[in-house]
Amino acid sequence: MEKDLLAIHDLHAGVEGREILKGLSLNVKKGEVHVLLGPNGSGKSTLMNVIMGHPKYQVTEGTMTFEGEDLTSMPTFERARQGLFLSFQTPEEIPGITVENMLRTAKQAVTGQKIKITAFKKELKAAMEKLQMNPEYADRYLNVGFSGGEKKRTEILQLLMLQPKLALLDETDSGLDVDAVQIVSKGVSAFHNEENACIIITHNARILSELKVDRVHVLVKGSIVAEGGAELIDEINRNGFTHLIGQAE
Repeated sequence: MEKDLLAIHDLHAGVEGREILKGLSLNVKKGEVHVLLGPNGSGKSTLMNVIMGHPKYQVTEGTMTFEGEDLTSMPTFERARQGLFLSFQTPEEIPGITVENMLRTAKQAVTGQKIKITAFKKELKAAMEKLQMNPEYADRYLNVGFSGGEKKRTEILQLLMLQPKLALLDETDSGLDVDAVQIVSKGVSAFHNEENACIIITHNARILSELKVDRVHVLVKGSIVAEGGAELIDEINRNGFTHLIGQAE
């Protein structure tokens, strides 16, 4: 039986003494796409941040392992080296650092290998073409003056260039028009293969159009209250979360 890429068991976590995740368990294998659904404030983004090791959040109980290694006390930069990647709902602007320099530095830090400039530039150009990004954006400061859609494409560009083992995508489709969502969806599809996995938070199923969803988890008040296949997305779209909220009381 294939081992889990990510295994979370009975996870309790929160911030400043307030518990947000309440005994959550989740297992992800290579090649899988998992979707997290739930009303605002249900703990979806908290889960992503806890997996990535955001220092704001504290794990008080439970275990998290990635390829069999304990994540609980591992610093964020080491989790990135191990193959974890988190895209943000609202990507930060970083003046003074160009997109190309950031990606080259990040890739060298993650791989531990010296980057060959010519090959890197060729790879970057190809990835930007997939996302229909103007190549001039490689020389612009990271996200400075970018539209919301451009920032989200830059997040997916990082995904394509860094090739993590597990992509945590937190509402990458938020605020995008139909065409931009389609481009982002194709970018995620270009990344995904049998050797990696995705966990996607979304309120808009269009980002899943290019992907085969293996498992859907519904979070309410810090607990998973329902799980199923892709059909659960359609059920939630029809009926909302109201009928599930009582299960988290």
